[in-house]
Amino acid sequence: MSVDVVTRTEIARAREEVASFAADPSNATRWYRNIETASWETPPPIAVGSRFRFRARFLGRTLEYAYEVQAFVPNERLVMSMTSGPFPMETTYVWEDAAGGTTMTLRNRGETKRYFRLLDGVVEAAIRRANRADLARLKTMLEA
Repeated sequence: MSVDVVTRTEIARAREEVASFAADPSNATRWYRNIETASWETPPPIAVGSRFRFRARFLGRTLEYAYEVQAFVPNERLVMSMTSGPFPMETTYVWEDAAGGTTMTLRNRGETKRYFRLLDGVVEAAIRRANRADLARLKTMLEA
């Protein structure tokens, strides 16, 4: 099954502040509810070629996966691809100026396989719910 989930939120903070916080994998456990641990495989700061690992809970399972940064334009765009994990996934963050601060777009797209293929549309719906909740959590955190 192909997954392509796009979620947006407006955050009442400057684009540079939102992008700096969200693009740092060290902050992932603070705003992604399902991510339990995050660790760098390459030295910070984030750049094309940076690699990091996450452990998360998703659909009742503990998942471990690694990402590598494919594209990074500070304060504008970050594209990461899974290099290991349950299914190939690309995650993209885009930050744009908005009247009230910053619009952040989070996109996850990929192909499910193995266990997750059996769940068909459940995976995409779960990613959509998680992304909405995670962006809401990020918004609340940064606007506090």
